[in-house]
Amino acid sequence: MSISASEVNNLRKATGAGLMDCKKALTETNGDFDAAVDFLRKRGAKIAAKRADREATEGAVIALTSADNKTGVIVLLSCETDFVAKNDGFVAFAKEIAEVALAEKPADISALKTLKVGAVALEARLLEEVAKIGEKIDVVHYELVEGENIVPYIHAGNRMGVLVEMNNAATDANISAGKDVAMQIAAMNPVAVDKDGVDAATVEREMKIGREQAIAEGKPENIIDRIAEGKLQKFFKENTLLNQDFVKDSSMSVAKMLDGVEKGLTIKQFKRVQLG
Repeated sequence: MSISASEVNNLRKATGAGLMDCKKALTETNGDFDAAVDFLRKRGAKIAAKRADREATEGAVIALTSADNKTGVIVLLSCETDFVAKNDGFVAFAKEIAEVALAEKPADISALKTLKVGAVALEARLLEEVAKIGEKIDVVHYELVEGENIVPYIHAGNRMGVLVEMNNAATDANISAGKDVAMQIAAMNPVAVDKDGVDAATVEREMKIGREQAIAEGKPENIIDRIAEGKLQKFFKENTLLNQDFVKDSSMSVAKMLDGVEKGLTIKQFKRVQLG
């Protein structure tokens, strides 16, 4: 049957697929618009299956918070190439997913994929995008944080996102401080907020390394554990957020900087999501 240019254009507007793909879909479905949409989704599923073993190490990370700063999300939408990752349409799609996640607060990625992003559930929408772009695309990381005052930060062209939960009600001053802390987290990649947040396995490993170094340096047996403990404290200072030197002013720690902005201000938790 003859397929008109307007029919092809309408399908293209609805799905974002290429002109030739839209024409083929309409031809295969005898001009049935809804069936043509399903045809394109199925094509996306076939492409996704063929590319299932491909590495999708590029993508876009979006960090957003609600207007009242009480909810924050990070979404990582992956793809295969840097070319696609930098495409405005791809980044806009990642942001659209994050906005839905922020509004609906799904518990995990599986729940997120059941929510509508546009006219259809995200799971189906992803297949549409795969059919349109021809690459493996998926939501591979999702974080949800709820609290009193959450500050977002997106670093390095959507290649990393950070959420910082602060303990005090939002003000211009502490939101600005939170942004500085988020930038610190992006740059320094701390393992925990403070030493109490470092897991026992990491503490044991650092103590073991400290002992081995002391032995290798020929230190007396009776001071090996003391030396290892000193090295552990240095690890805490360099790798836990509140104890780190503040990047913008190394004369003070992050904890001291926060307390100077607002008495008692501190960080309750943070999330850091990075490509690769």
